[in-house]
Amino acid sequence: MRKKVIVAMSGGVDSSVSAWLLLQKGYHVEGLFMKNWEEDDKNGYCSSKKDLLDAKKVCQKLGIFLHVINFSYEYWKYVFLKFLKIYKNGHTPNPDILCNQIIKFKYFYNFSFQILSADYIATGHYAQRIKKKNRYYLYRAEDLKKDQSYFLYTLKEEKLSNILFPVGKFFKSQIRRIAHKISLSVFDKKDSMGICFISPNNFTLFLKKYLFVKKGNVITMSNKIIGIHEGIYYYTIGQRTGLKIGGLKNTPGFPWYVVKKNHIKNTITVVQGSRNPYLLSVGCIIHKISWINKFKYSEHFFYHVQIRSQYSPISCRIFFLNSKDIKIIFRIPLLSVTPGQSAVLYNINCCLGGGIITNCIPYIS
Repeated sequence: MRKKVIVAMSGGVDSSVSAWLLLQKGYHVEGLFMKNWEEDDKNGYCSSKKDLLDAKKVCQKLGIFLHVINFSYEYWKYVFLKFLKIYKNGHTPNPDILCNQIIKFKYFYNFSFQILSADYIATGHYAQRIKKKNRYYLYRAEDLKKDQSYFLYTLKEEKLSNILFPVGKFFKSQIRRIAHKISLSVFDKKDSMGICFISPNNFTLFLKKYLFVKKGNVITMSNKIIGIHEGIYYYTIGQRTGLKIGGLKNTPGFPWYVVKKNHIKNTITVVQGSRNPYLLSVGCIIHKISWINKFKYSEHFFYHVQIRSQYSPISCRIFFLNSKDIKIIFRIPLLSVTPGQSAVLYNINCCLGGGIITNCIPYIS
């Protein structure tokens, strides 16, 4: 009897080709489309109606059944409200990691196995599940530029054994060529960027709907007031644009960058120059640590850490402070280490796990 795989169909090219690849391997494949947000972006950035229509067209083309489920309540309660809470505390969260952890690999996972009797689930993530001696490990994708293992570090080996990542062995260009060759309508559909329901260009306006905004002072490291910010939630560490102080006569020279946020005093501290030492950190503290496999620790071993999805990994050492907190020391200082983001640890290309950055260890204290 053929093994049954439920594929998370987003209406995009990656999940669509994932379903086709699984069919070629002889699996019984069904799709599942998840609606996670009740409002569609009025500017047409990310319409769930359009995505559902695309998913239906693909499934019809492939001859597979498409299930549709609404996880908007779960998304709102367990992802979005947590996302807002982190912002209120002055940190910058990563909602895509939360969405994967809660929606895809909890609710979608449980629904697929408990209700739809799946043998496996599959997603269009660019990552690889590799089996070694009856153990399952998460590895980076072959296409390192598209690798999404950073977003999957909260997975546990037990669940990983039941998850397939069909596109992980391919490059994005290959996936688009396959989609074009088999006449999928989404072969040239643009990749979604930013939060799944809102355009990055509209993010400030979006936050204003849900957070009380209070203007405050923009200050220098010497506490000199040089401007007014629109609300600390709209700024992140290392940000240059939107400060509105670059053209002031009393601030000549290099552009200004956000280096600190104080949500209690409602101030933003800025420094000049993209390589300003105050923007550098020699390490960070991470909390809520999640390991994919049982972790064998050695304080003398160099690991690799990635502090944002678009950043390159860097060599580091790690030190356990207690059962919940780890200190990471970078091989070289890094720019714009941001509390609220995730620091994900690797042994070369094998993803070990990670945690939430709570504090950075500044290059200059």
